[in-house]
Amino acid sequence: MEELAVKLHQLVMQRMPFGKYQGRWLIDLPVAYLSWFADKGFPKGTLGEQLQLLYQLKMDGNGDVLRQLHSRLNRGD
Repeated sequence: MEELAVKLHQLVMQRMPFGKYQGRWLIDLPVAYLSWFADKGFPKGTLGEQLQLLYQLKMDGNGDVLRQLHSRLNRGD
């Protein structure tokens, strides 16, 4: 469970390092963009794992939960 918490923390505090959405928080990436990666292949490494997790969470309807977590972490709660 602790490992999942760490992964979620890292996910919601990560920015997109390249491409059309460079500099945006990963959680702000549109589902259509994540779907494109799902079809074409996610990047290798940690970023790819984060994008896959984000895609699954958003497809399962958990985008708002990620947004709330991001807001809390930015406030330092």
